[in-house]
Amino acid sequence: MKLLIKFFVSVMVFFSSLIPRQWLRKSGSWVGFLWFDVFGFRKKIVLDNLDIAFPEKTTAEKKKIGRESVYQLGYNFAEFFFIPSVTPSWIEKNVVFHGWENIEKARAQGKGMFFLTLHLGNGDLASNAIVMNGQDVSIITKRFKTKWFDDLWFSVRGAKGVKYIDAHAPNNAFEILKALKRNEALVFVLDQFMGRPFGIETTFFGRKTGTAYGLALFVQKTKAPVLPIYTYEGEDKKLHVVVEPAMDTASCVTDDKDQTTLNMTQAFSDKLEQIVRRHPEQWMWVHRRWKDFR
Repeated sequence: MKLLIKFFVSVMVFFSSLIPRQWLRKSGSWVGFLWFDVFGFRKKIVLDNLDIAFPEKTTAEKKKIGRESVYQLGYNFAEFFFIPSVTPSWIEKNVVFHGWENIEKARAQGKGMFFLTLHLGNGDLASNAIVMNGQDVSIITKRFKTKWFDDLWFSVRGAKGVKYIDAHAPNNAFEILKALKRNEALVFVLDQFMGRPFGIETTFFGRKTGTAYGLALFVQKTKAPVLPIYTYEGEDKKLHVVVEPAMDTASCVTDDKDQTTLNMTQAFSDKLEQIVRRHPEQWMWVHRRWKDFR
């Protein structure tokens, strides 16, 4: 099985390097078709989530958004294996950066920076494009327990220099602080449900849920800027990477640390909601975002 998976990945990487981007993305349509239209895996969760977020939309509109969202996951899966083949000339032709000056402003402060982001568009491809454009990036993420598979997967995912910090490692706080000292960007993905003890009760699209509060703690400790960042597939068939100005986290600060943590985490959640509303068809609706917070 180990050799078979390695062979499959090698073949996918090779053939992905030969296929034009739009053909490559469309080749992932079969994933979305089987997932949503044939087997209906988590289809009810997708539509229930859309009922919560967009009660004003018609059933047909919500079904259209849900289908495209799942198809986007298929497109991203097909494009994933292209990451090792990305070149500067490919980025110049296929990637559009918006707000790169906000990264440069944050970098000039010398404190490092936090990227606040979500599962929208092709984040793995975008993060590697950011590194190739001159900004070092470390992503806080879960790792696989099987080491050889973990090494294989992340060697593709971070082929162009993106680094990863294990979200559950005992020394992850130390690694995050070291990365900030190197003036890196630390990526926090905060659009998924998180219960106790690492989550705090917040609202998202007006419904109570739980959100990880770790970013708020690091912001209070380091005073490093928080830049909302996301990517989406544009009508021009290019990958758009949007970097917004640093958030005003100072306005969230009170004399009570717990209240400050809640204020910041809610502000982060509100910002992500704004982004989802701009491109709902490209967000990952298959996740159970609104579990009961316990």
